[in-house]
Amino acid sequence: MILKQTPMKVIEIKDLHKIYNSSDIKVHAVNGVTLDFHEAEFAAIVGPSGSGKTTLLNLLGGLDMPTTGQILIDGTDLSTLKSSALIDFRMNNIGFVFQSYNLIPVLTAKENVEFIMSLQKWIKKDREERSFELLKSINLGDRSESRPAKLSGGQQQRVAVARALASRPKFVLADEPTANLDSKSAATLLEIMEKLNQEERITFIFSTHDPRVMKMARRVITLEDGKVVSDDVRQ
Repeated sequence: MILKQTPMKVIEIKDLHKIYNSSDIKVHAVNGVTLDFHEAEFAAIVGPSGSGKTTLLNLLGGLDMPTTGQILIDGTDLSTLKSSALIDFRMNNIGFVFQSYNLIPVLTAKENVEFIMSLQKWIKKDREERSFELLKSINLGDRSESRPAKLSGGQQQRVAVARALASRPKFVLADEPTANLDSKSAATLLEIMEKLNQEERITFIFSTHDPRVMKMARRVITLEDGKVVSDDVRQ
């Protein structure tokens, strides 16, 4: 009998809380969330505006710190890292895809994809091979020398995905990645991300309200008022 191997756990979230103080009002943006994520998951965090999904994603990425609770990535508690160590940890472990693309306007598509690898001191030959491989995989091999202003919104978002994946992070956080895209561009982007997720075994976690992302996700976590109200794992 062949036993099915359990995927490796890459993220542990333990009783996570994030409270913002505005004037005399306390906003409990994340309220007691406990979750695990495993290698190669393709998961969507969903919920109405104000449910806490973007806050949770920012906490997962170390862009914000919890009020209480823990986030462990491969056993490393993000709250124990000092600022410089946290920056290095993010750079080496986490890829980000933002709604607004966040490409560097003076760099070409190829240079944007190579940017994190340059910071990580990859040798030039390896950077160029990896960036060409990724741009080809997202059907932009012929636009490698184009700057963001010469690319459509869908093309820019694909470059952002390639940049997020370039250094082979353990997981990718995507905040509303299809929000500014038309239906065709969104479908193409999702197909590319799913393909790369399966081929490279990278965990994808989306914050979204897009039904197309929810349909494709193999796990859908619903938040309301900062709390997990459902966690639907699909085959």
